[in-house]
Amino acid sequence: MTWLRRAACALAYAVWLLAGAATAQTNFTIATYAPEMTRKGPGLLLRDLARGEDQRLSAALDLIANRAADVILLTGVDWDAGRAALSEIQRSLRMRGLDYPHSFTAQPNRGLATGIDLDGDGRLGGPDDAQGWGPFTGSGGLVLLSRWPIDAEGLIDFTPLLWAEMPDAQLPVTADGSSFLSPVALQIQRLSTTNHWVLPLQTPWGGRLHIAVFSATAPVFDGPEDRNGLRNADEIALFAKWLDGRLDSPVPDTPVIVMGRANLDPSRGAGRHAALRALTAHARLNDAIPRTPQGTAATARYDLPPDGPGPLRLDYVLPDSRLQVRAAGIDWPETPSAKAKPDQKPLRAGLVWVELTALD
Repeated sequence: MTWLRRAACALAYAVWLLAGAATAQTNFTIATYAPEMTRKGPGLLLRDLARGEDQRLSAALDLIANRAADVILLTGVDWDAGRAALSEIQRSLRMRGLDYPHSFTAQPNRGLATGIDLDGDGRLGGPDDAQGWGPFTGSGGLVLLSRWPIDAEGLIDFTPLLWAEMPDAQLPVTADGSSFLSPVALQIQRLSTTNHWVLPLQTPWGGRLHIAVFSATAPVFDGPEDRNGLRNADEIALFAKWLDGRLDSPVPDTPVIVMGRANLDPSRGAGRHAALRALTAHARLNDAIPRTPQGTAATARYDLPPDGPGPLRLDYVLPDSRLQVRAAGIDWPETPSAKAKPDQKPLRAGLVWVELTALD
């Protein structure tokens, strides 16, 4: 073999290696999960994480570690100003072999006091008088964990957006057609129950992804005015309107992935389903409809009627239509062992994941 042929073979091998590496880099997994990390008071989640004795927490952390998504949104995680609970979650996952060096969280609307009677029950200071239902500030927030750098300075934050300022807002009214929300409440009530964030991520292959995350209120536990049902629908519709350019915020040219807990099934259970169907069918997005190995798309399991709604699809990962879907699924945690404490009931949510390929 001449030196020229050897050089040509070496060059071809190097090109093959580089092509293989580039291909491997473009495959990634995005996930969302509601691990039930909400407690009755501040600091209790940190306590339970640090003790390491709660079997439900251990099962949730095991589930996250087993899937090992590149980026995962956790909904319903209590927030604290020092990010102590988040740090403990990251430490617990590292002990399980999964390192998320990058993370983002911020104060949610849940439990954020308004000082007024938002729900119109004649009393002040209740969980329903907060910007989002919650017994204390920081209750049930959002956490984004990522292998890739998060550009926090590029955050688009719709969390402070007033409900009344939402384009075509569906505000609740009384039986006589007057506003259910008082004039003062209309000037204070935010749309987002928890948070609505758009976060840019720097990918390993040099591109950028924008992750749009949220967790909406449940469309129940209200009166004939359907306050929660209407709010749930508008929370779901927010990102669709943003993608349509109807909000005062730029829409990136790079791929967008919308994900989180909509708290609404496309067709079953209470709620206004049109907004959800519009979001999942949006031209910019692709609904892969993840399923379990048994073929069900439900992501939450509740008691069967008449005591509960039964299994529902409440959690969503909706990738940009320019991203190729390789696979999608729902992982469920193991049920507690027979030795578990009586209050250690099975976790009610599955981890939703989508494996994607970035297209040139």
